[in-house]
Amino acid sequence: MATIALVDAVLREGGVRRAATLCGRAPSSVSAAVKRFEQAISMPLFRREETALVVTLEARARAVDVEEATGKITAILEGVERETTAPVPPIGLVALDRFVRIARSGSIRATAKALGLGQPQLTRQMADLERHLGTRLFERSHGGVLCTPTAERIIPLSEALLDIWARLTHASADRFRRDVATWRLGAVMPLGPESEIARMLAALTANWHRARPRQPLFISSTTADELLVGLRSRRFDVALLDVAEIPADCDGRLVSQTPLVLAGPASALSELGGNLPRLLAACPIAVPSVRSGLRREAARFLDDTLDEAERRRITLVEVDSIPVIINLVRQHGYLSVLPQSSLARVHRPPAMIRLGPAYRQSLTLVWPRGAFAAEIGELMISMMKMSAETRSPAESVPDHRPPNA
Repeated sequence: MATIALVDAVLREGGVRRAATLCGRAPSSVSAAVKRFEQAISMPLFRREETALVVTLEARARAVDVEEATGKITAILEGVERETTAPVPPIGLVALDRFVRIARSGSIRATAKALGLGQPQLTRQMADLERHLGTRLFERSHGGVLCTPTAERIIPLSEALLDIWARLTHASADRFRRDVATWRLGAVMPLGPESEIARMLAALTANWHRARPRQPLFISSTTADELLVGLRSRRFDVALLDVAEIPADCDGRLVSQTPLVLAGPASALSELGGNLPRLLAACPIAVPSVRSGLRREAARFLDDTLDEAERRRITLVEVDSIPVIINLVRQHGYLSVLPQSSLARVHRPPAMIRLGPAYRQSLTLVWPRGAFAAEIGELMISMMKMSAETRSPAESVPDHRPPNA
């Protein structure tokens, strides 16, 4: 009961600290209540955006039930003539459910037998409930127990509270069953609809649906670093990374490797292609997020090609969207390091200089260690490659190897 009341305060106030101030509780206690509630209903209430906590959409959808449950809790405390300004007592809903069962059956012994409990255990639990509420709930009789007037007042309120909690946990159980049946694949963001990643994921989705129509596949795209975090937290079952290395705590296999090119305006590449430091200093360079494997490869190319003084003269523009980067290259005179095969399929692709075999975009599928995860991972790889025969060859581009490659 106390947990529900604290969570309601957090949802209404929009934050743990404000709710703690309102309820006169330590922020750590309120934060612990939120975690208990999230675990109980298998649903995150908040997501962190930089330094702020934002209420999730699912939490907003459940806020009405939480508020209604808090209203029933308040009514129960008023029904036992307890000071409602005092902290909500630590009464579990299991104890409340057993109180209602005893009240309906009229016997602690019969209820204990039905629940598979010892009668002394159930008697102690009811004594604790009376102590927390500060009132008597039952009077003993020859035939069992009789409810006090106070107990009769709070029985319908308790049943209503338990019904609300059942709605919350039922939604959680449905979602859990869906999640158990669903395989969740996290993947690096495709460069566009014609990119290697997009083509492989589309082939996987279509082939998976044909082979496993009753087992959904959910695909979500983000950066390599965030995929690893999601894999370790079990938010993803499998992850497609744009790096060649397999993390130490995972298993996996290299899926493909694509040569990287320096893409940019044809005039600049033809005039300055023989002098990379001058070319890189002459045009701004669009790069993806530092959390991506592609950015690491671009940084390695720049480090291998430029000395310290030359690196200070270049202009890097970070854009966390590959389609935007491609448009910057095609229409605004920017340079960028991008996969050759993806650019070659773009309508009216930009000019390109191949960077040589030392620089490649690697795609690696990784999964937590375990035989079953490995079986699913290998199945996904085979489905991704079923479209190999339909792939169009990349257009030929000039080859270039930096001095230190």
